[in-house]
Amino acid sequence: MQISNDLLPWLIYGVPFAIALFLYVRNYRARSQVHQELMLESVAQGLTEPPSLHPVVDVTQCIGSSACVKACPEEALGVVNGKAVLIGAAHCIGHGACFPACPVEAIKLVFGTEKRGVDIPVVKPNFESNVPGIFIAGELGGMGLIRKAAEQGRQAVDAARAAMSGKADHDIVIIGAGPAGLAAGLGAIEKKLKYKLIEQEDSLGGAVYHYPRAKIAMTAPIKLPIVGKVKMTEVSKEQLLEFWNGVVAKTGLQIAFRERMESIDKSGDGFVVQTSRGSYRAKTVLLAIGRRGTPRKLDVPGEDSPKVVYRLIDPEQYQGQRVLVVGGGDSALEAAIAIAQQKGARVTLSYRSEAFSRVKEKNRMLLQQAQDAGRLRVLLPSTVSRIEADRVHLRYKDKPVAIHNDAIIVCAGGELPTPLLKKIGVLFETHHGEA
Repeated sequence: MQISNDLLPWLIYGVPFAIALFLYVRNYRARSQVHQELMLESVAQGLTEPPSLHPVVDVTQCIGSSACVKACPEEALGVVNGKAVLIGAAHCIGHGACFPACPVEAIKLVFGTEKRGVDIPVVKPNFESNVPGIFIAGELGGMGLIRKAAEQGRQAVDAARAAMSGKADHDIVIIGAGPAGLAAGLGAIEKKLKYKLIEQEDSLGGAVYHYPRAKIAMTAPIKLPIVGKVKMTEVSKEQLLEFWNGVVAKTGLQIAFRERMESIDKSGDGFVVQTSRGSYRAKTVLLAIGRRGTPRKLDVPGEDSPKVVYRLIDPEQYQGQRVLVVGGGDSALEAAIAIAQQKGARVTLSYRSEAFSRVKEKNRMLLQQAQDAGRLRVLLPSTVSRIEADRVHLRYKDKPVAIHNDAIIVCAGGELPTPLLKKIGVLFETHHGEA
């Protein structure tokens, strides 16, 4: 049988195309099914409220390209029935990479949801709050994107400089060494201002410092005072922190680490900023803190011991140690599981409630596996009552229990300085998913 010249091109090109199209549609539907199952699983577990900045998709514009899904470092987004949706809201860390990845601008980034409002300070276009002299930039003010937070920090210092009056030891006190605070500090150097930059953590980076290892932290250029424009393409957390540390070393930016802001009081034309190490008189104040806030403490005797920390940085440092992890969220479970995998580590997980709620099913499974293997002990319900050098005392099922202990990791969330700011007159607006 001979094939006509008219039919031959269709066989050569049409058949492979049809096969490719069939395979694409089949895979697309399979991925959609997987994403839908993950979304339903999150709903069943009550994990539907994002903790921070998160995307809202306009389904009338979304074309289901999956670009945002590929850009998300936490696999919080998926495509269901041809539209992008937040399938793992509780996993979203406010990265914001989905926003620039969308080819049709169908995504906006917001704080809060219809059910859970988020308080955002009221700020003017120049980033000054309703209290003259107090400026707010970055995540606390509603901007979690690294590039834009840094730009806000730079602009806020320019505005603060114009508002300075009177006499004080410092022209500006900058609180927080995340992208906004670092850019503000560089701006202060550039403008030859007397500044004080404090950071409650032991490292710079702000929210980026708490990102999971090797996660993409930034994919867009950033413009910094003194440094100029720096092109960033697929930069990981570690690379970005290395870049920031290099900038600090090159410019001589001074940062006071492990210093926590405790109060701000009006004094004459300026302010007195009280910290865990002293007090500073300043003409202006810039709040460049993230929405993680100050780690929530246990408020028990002995908590000031150096063996007590409020996050897990490197599980390997706890090899051969007796470790107590306190908390009932994903961060607590993940810390306990990671340490339990270290050689010789003996881990106890303490939580005040009868059961864990609103945690990932994967973490529940891994926790149970560690328990079954005898690497991890869970005490429910229990609370810490006293900390000593070589042991920790708890109330476990209303009975006193003492366990030998080398290290304690408290994963109990954070507290924003909202009451403190309201006390000095800063106004807030409650956002329910608005841009």
